[in-house]
Amino acid sequence: QVQVMESGGGLVQPGGSLRLSCTVSGRISSINSMGWYRQGPGKERELVAFINPRGSTSYADSVKGRFTISRDNAKTTVYLQMNILKPEDTAVYYCKYSVIRDYWGQGTQVTVSS
Repeated sequence: QVQVMESGGGLVQPGGSLRLSCTVSGRISSINSMGWYRQGPGKERELVAFINPRGSTSYADSVKGRFTISRDNAKTTVYLQMNILKPEDTAVYYCKYSVIRDYWGQGTQVTVSS
C-alpha cells in the first residue's frame, strides 16, 4: 500500500510564492516518476510539472519559468516551488506517484487572490 500526502497550499496574493510538498510512504520504489497536477474551478485536471526516474523534468507552458519541480535524494518527497503566482493558478493541486500504477494524493488548495 502506498500513501501520498500533499501539503503547503494556502492563500497568497498575486505575485507571491508558495512551496508545495508531496511525500510518499508505504511500499514504495526509488525508481518512480512523480508529478503535480491541478484542477481549477470548472476545469479538467491538467499536468503542471513532472519529474521522471532519471530526474528529467517537464512543465506545462503556462507555468514555465515560474514553477520548479524538485525532489529529495531518497525520491520520497517532491516539491513544487511556485513563484509569480497568478489568479489563474488557483486550483486544487494533486500529487501523483507512478510506478507500476498511479497513486494520487487528496490534493491541496492553492488560492491566488488579492
